Amino acid sequence: MPDVRIASPQGKWILLTTVLGSSMAMLDSTVVNVALPRIGRDLHTNLAALQWTVNAYMVTLAGLILLGGSLGDRYGRRRIFVLGVVWFATASLMCGLAPSSGVLIAARALQGAGGALLTPGSLALIQASFHPDDRSRAVGLWSGFGGIGAAVGPFLGGWLVDGPGWRWVFLLNVPLALLCAPIALRHVPESDGGTARPGPAGSAGAAPHGRFDVLGAVLGALALGLVTYALIEARQGSLQVAVTAVAGVAAGIAFVRVEKRSPDPMMPLDIFASRQFTAVNLVTLCVYAAFGGFFFLTALQLQVAVGWSPLAAGTALLPTTALMLLFSARSGALADRIGPRVPLTVGPLLCAAGMLLMLRVGPGASYVSDVLPAVLVLGTGMVTLVAPLTSTVLGSVDTARAGLASGINNAAARAAGLIAVAALPLLAGMGPDAYRSAGAFDDAFHRAMLICAGVLVAGSAVAFATVRSLPADCRRPECRTHGSVMAPPLEGQRARRRLLAKAPPAPRAE
Repeated sequence: MPDVRIASPQGKWILLTTVLGSSMAMLDSTVVNVALPRIGRDLHTNLAALQWTVNAYMVTLAGLILLGGSLGDRYGRRRIFVLGVVWFATASLMCGLAPSSGVLIAARALQGAGGALLTPGSLALIQASFHPDDRSRAVGLWSGFGGIGAAVGPFLGGWLVDGPGWRWVFLLNVPLALLCAPIALRHVPESDGGTARPGPAGSAGAAPHGRFDVLGAVLGALALGLVTYALIEARQGSLQVAVTAVAGVAAGIAFVRVEKRSPDPMMPLDIFASRQFTAVNLVTLCVYAAFGGFFFLTALQLQVAVGWSPLAAGTALLPTTALMLLFSARSGALADRIGPRVPLTVGPLLCAAGMLLMLRVGPGASYVSDVLPAVLVLGTGMVTLVAPLTSTVLGSVDTARAGLASGINNAAARAAGLIAVAALPLLAGMGPDAYRSAGAFDDAFHRAMLICAGVLVAGSAVAFATVRSLPADCRRPECRTHGSVMAPPLEGQRARRRLLAKAPPAPRAE
């Protein structure tokens, strides 16, 4: 049984290294958006290259994050976590030194692969290392500090872009990794994998069995990448774009067939037999598609159309994360009492109202009278729905599959944001050079906000029609103290399964 205590020096070191590791990946999901206009200007790129700067990272992260968790289960969570930190830092260095947009995009894809290795292991290391009496508090501290990092991210990104330059948005990860990796190797105990102590199947020391679903991971990432390419380049209307779109759909169909037939699938399709789980993931797709499009375009709108500095643009969005950190626990407690249906219906409507308020944001906009009300309403909607969404996902499947359900939900959210960043500029009529013209970008931004609001209303309708008020209690701190606005929290898999092996299964929707 894990026996590390929070008050011990080792416990503090474990918290430090896991917070540093998760913060690296979380920061990159928020700070890069603020830097995009400067990247475009310095590297002489068009809007498509800026979309790829965001999406190259998201393609590999979303496509490989489930595989990253499985690698940690097999070869040791600490080993894969440290590998992910080093990989991520190396790719970040390549991003910071990139001489062209092509090199930057390739390095961002490598960065996403590193993120897929380190992100699942961060929480899993805490769950597997701390004594059961301290585990809940340790996860709460990890989640809280990570949320603070997410809140600081846009401000830090804006300060770096305004100061030493956009390259330091990426180079900052290198010293963090140089601090994080040695601490992990010295102070974090290994769990699972080949170095784990031998034990009976299902025990803390048992090594996982089965094979990796490498083909499924490759097909999933390939489908996302090809569809993303087709959406971003669709303005060209070329045969190459059409062929890529067809190939992406074909890869997606092949992924489903492989997952259906594989003895050890990365995403077992039978988990969708729970109608509640399927319904909540549909809501997740709608909600996080709107969020992904909003944060991508708003960071550009505030700089291109309104004329603010990167620092001011990044700071303007801080209230959303601050509200989540302050009030998610109360929202989760309310959802425990009244069930998830009402929060998952009302939350997206509030977010849609916030995006409609963004229609007032344009040249000459005031932060207090125009931007802040929209951001506060949006943040209130996020507070209302994020904790209930997470708890409903985990409550809609058997306890032993909570980690898998969380991983699928996290990947779905990231994939939704990826597709939104690719498709929204096309749907809003943004040309390749739209971000260089305040008037053209402002008009397209307003159309994009209407689309995002419509997607959120659709998500609300799905929740009202399909989500049932089944008990979906989520007392774990990672469900409540959560600061990331780009994806729901990622629950550990094998650690969670062992910890709750004796607990009765959560109710499943029939």
